[in-house]
Amino acid sequence: MNGEKIDMAEGMRKGIYILPNLFTTGSLFAGFYGIIATTNGKYDVAALWILVSSIFDGLDGKVARLTGTSSKFGVEYDSLADLVAFGVAPGILMYCWALKPFGRLGWLAAFLFVVCGALRLARFNVQVNTVESKRFVGLPIPAAASMVSAMVLLFYHFGWPGSFKKLAILILIYLLAFLMVSNFRYYSFKDPSVIKRQPFAFLVLAILLLIVIAAEPVLMLFVIFICYIFSGPLAFIMTYPRRRRLEKALHKGDK
Repeated sequence: MNGEKIDMAEGMRKGIYILPNLFTTGSLFAGFYGIIATTNGKYDVAALWILVSSIFDGLDGKVARLTGTSSKFGVEYDSLADLVAFGVAPGILMYCWALKPFGRLGWLAAFLFVVCGALRLARFNVQVNTVESKRFVGLPIPAAASMVSAMVLLFYHFGWPGSFKKLAILILIYLLAFLMVSNFRYYSFKDPSVIKRQPFAFLVLAILLLIVIAAEPVLMLFVIFICYIFSGPLAFIMTYPRRRRLEKALHKGDK
């Protein structure tokens, strides 16, 4: 522990990388403005700014890796910004938008989302050098926050009544909280092969997907996020028979 503090202090004396930390600051700013919009009753605006924050969050890591400017300071700063932008901001949004009528039970449900997000970030920081980089263990907190935003925007888009809203948010909170602290594995989109040469059909599919998103952006964003959220449990179910066979084979080998 002391060694890590010495390394951090030494890195601070040498200076910090500006570009990736500016993107992290942009993510923090967007999340904070989402809180401001929520307190002003502009819930759809708050949802949009949380989505903007997730874009900045995705860029800061990619910029750091592409430019070779990753640092311990950047990792710690990113986690703190994520907790505000993807934990506190959507938690307050859900409470003010749908859960306030439940009183204490409402803000406790929102807090459950925040604390599970914090636990997810802490576990990620501990496991960052020990798990496969192509997969996240547990639902990433930016994806959970983006799902909240997509839900809010969907209700605004279709004008559904408030009774549906309260039930949907309660179910969503418990689902997202569970998935964030679960051991389900999610694709991280950090695979460098994704940006390398791909078959021509991939380009055609990407263009078609962009056209569909442009035609119905709110609906398609919701569909994309809901598919990603359930991809972890579905992958777990689909690979369960193979894992069982491997476990049995290893058990026989031990004997």
